[in-house]
Amino acid sequence: MNRRKFLTLSVVTALSLPIAALATDYRMEKPTAWTAHTVDDAIKALYGDVKLVQSDAIILKMPKLASNGGAVPIGIKTDIKAKSVSLFQNANPESAVAVWSVPEDGIIDYGFKIKLKGGDNKSIKVTVIVEGLDGVFYTKSASVQVSSTTCEG
Repeated sequence: MNRRKFLTLSVVTALSLPIAALATDYRMEKPTAWTAHTVDDAIKALYGDVKLVQSDAIILKMPKLASNGGAVPIGIKTDIKAKSVSLFQNANPESAVAVWSVPEDGIIDYGFKIKLKGGDNKSIKVTVIVEGLDGVFYTKSASVQVSSTTCEG
């Protein structure tokens, strides 16, 4: 390896280490949150007994009817200054979906797809919690119906 390439890789590695060190591994720190079968149990395992405050400052975008439960699009956006953002649902056996650590001055404008078991005209509730830097736990929920689950697994 030539000297320039080595120095470039060293600088990139050194700059990325502080970012990785700031991330919280919620699966290691709060393992029972990931095996909880209800949204309330998962929230309690992750955050303890907290008061959730409904907030219109959280925008939770998803379809009212999803034709494919294997890839339901979800969007989360807020201007709330936050420490973390978490997502829960009541369709799958384990309720916790994901938790994101928000870096200082981070922008919360997430878009992704999740798998939801559906069918039987069952309404599925998706819940977002934004842990504000002010110590308040803000929440927003929305419902989706999944007409069929076309994926296996």
